[in-house]
Formats: sequence, structure tokens, C-alpha cells
Amino acid sequence: MVFDDVVEIRFHGRGGQGVVTAANVLVDALLKVGLYGQAIPFFGAERRGAPVVAYARVSKKPIRTRSSIRRPNIVVVLDAKLSELVNVLEGLKPGGTILINSPGKPDIKGGFKVCYVDAVGIALRHNLVLSGWALVNMPIVGALAKILGVPVEAVEESIRERIEGRVGELNAVAAREAFNEVVCVE
Repeated sequence: MVFDDVVEIRFHGRGGQGVVTAANVLVDALLKVGLYGQAIPFFGAERRGAPVVAYARVSKKPIRTRSSIRRPNIVVVLDAKLSELVNVLEGLKPGGTILINSPGKPDIKGGFKVCYVDAVGIALRHNLVLSGWALVNMPIVGALAKILGVPVEAVEESIRERIEGRVGELNAVAAREAFNEVVCVE
């Protein structure tokens, strides 16, 4: 992706999926490769399983804007079933990109670039499960890094710094797999 200007990203997930952590790990990785980034958590009265959002901005230049993101360039969806509850495409800029956790190409209309990765399958292969939920946030960050042109090594390093030990290593491996497996179609 070309960073002529600020790239704005909105993450959709469910409480407990690590949406805010995903935005933070992405920004950490951006900083490692000399880009600027800003993660913006959005907290309300959400509970585990309830729809949640987080935001991130990416740029080659310092980012001065601090508001939430209403017209993202990229929408990231950690749970495909959220589209039954929330309009995840709301405000997505024309020609924008959607990255969705899906084992196959989702049926999304509107002239968007559609990217998908089986983050659940990747998480399950590495036994990344907590309370019965596949932990898909780090595979999603790996896939998003590929879309943004961020080296996967920066993502792996950020994951290992945030999540120590064997679990951090498994998440880093899962992120690399998603980086290699993400599929994008126009």
C-alpha cells in the first residue's frame, strides 16, 4: 500500500478477541520500520462477545489527528458474523479494502478490494484458544501487515515483546502464516 497520506483503519471484533491489542501490535510494528502509527481504543460498556471497535492510523509523516475514524481506508473484521449485527462497511472509502477472517472469499459487494484469511484455522492449528475462543487477533495483524507492505519480522518482534514465552512465539508463527496465506481480490 502506498502511504502518500494517512491510512485509516477500523477494526471490528467482539469483546475478548483482542481488537485493541491488534491495533497496538500493528502500531508497534509500524514504528519499528520507521513509519508513524496511532492506535485508538474505543471503550464503552462492551462485554465479552459484544461488538467492539478500535482504530489505527498509519503514515510516513507524524500524525496530528486524534479523533475516531469515520471514513476508513481499510476495515478489518475479526468475526465475519458481525456483519449480521453491525454495518462493518459503513463509511469505507470507495475503492477501500476490507480484510475479513474467513476460510473462503466472502461475498462483499461495492467495488472494494476484498482480502481474507482463515485466522480461525490458523489459530486452531497452533492451539491459540482461550475459553473456547480461537485467538485470531495476531493472525489478523499478520495478514494486515502484508496488505500494508509492513515486514512480517516487525510484527513478529512486536508480538514477542507484548506476549512473552511460548504463547508469544506461537502467536508470532500464526501471524507469519496469515501474512503468507492472506488472499486479496479486486
